[in-house]
Amino acid sequence: MAITAQMVKELREKTGAGMLDCKNALQEMNGDMEKAVDFLREKGIAKAAKKGDRIAAEGLASIKVEGNEAVILEVNSETDFVAKNEGFQALVEELASHLLNNKPSTVEEAVGQKMGNGQSVEEHINAAIAKIGEKLTLRRFEIKTKGDNDAFGAYLHMGGRIAVLTVLEGSTDESVAKDVAMHVAALNPKYVSRDEVSAEEIERERQVLTQQALNEGKPEKIVAKMVEGRLGKYFEDVCLLDQTFVKNPDQKVRQFVESKGATVREFIRYGVGEGIEKREDNFAEEVMSQVNKK
Repeated sequence: MAITAQMVKELREKTGAGMLDCKNALQEMNGDMEKAVDFLREKGIAKAAKKGDRIAAEGLASIKVEGNEAVILEVNSETDFVAKNEGFQALVEELASHLLNNKPSTVEEAVGQKMGNGQSVEEHINAAIAKIGEKLTLRRFEIKTKGDNDAFGAYLHMGGRIAVLTVLEGSTDESVAKDVAMHVAALNPKYVSRDEVSAEEIERERQVLTQQALNEGKPEKIVAKMVEGRLGKYFEDVCLLDQTFVKNPDQKVRQFVESKGATVREFIRYGVGEGIEKREDNFAEEVMSQVNKK
């Protein structure tokens, strides 16, 4: 069967694969469009497997809110360029919807679930890998619920380089919850309040601060008092409610939310790629390795 340019164009639009790949697939499948799509998908999934040793430390974090439920997720790519790709952004949105609708408890459970198109989540991601050409991974997610009298605050910084989801109780004012989310994005606290800091962590910090003061030559009789003062500064660094509110330096975050009749139940902050060890290639060595192959 003769393979026309229009057929190649149609297959490219359906799959996002390259022109030559599309032409070869149509020839292999004797012009059957659907079989050619399957052929490319299978080929793409095989390609995806070869990308397994690559490091995906870029990508997007995103949030989807529907009524009293919300999901925050991070999907990684290899380059920041792909994070701006419409196909990648659509994948993130599709995964967010799936997670919110199916509520898996782990990433492992999520990737094995079926999506509306009949593919598993893993197959759906692999199909996107075949089209986009980079390793893509669903790294993590959390699903949260709230009451009718509470509010979600969703904030994306730099288009999804940082995503923060807050849950406020006692107020339905989403703008207040979003202001707190913006603060969390900026100052990156570890805890909501001092109550969440373990006794072990506080004692470890106290010991470090004590030794610091002694090393500075401070008299032992005033060291204990100094250490408690410095512990207060430590809590300001790690506890959201103790921090100075970014939108009003005259207020602590605690004062801000209390003035709105609310309390902060929890927050989740994702920074894209945090904790992933990024490979640092030696560019000169890479060039020489290519030269030596010729």
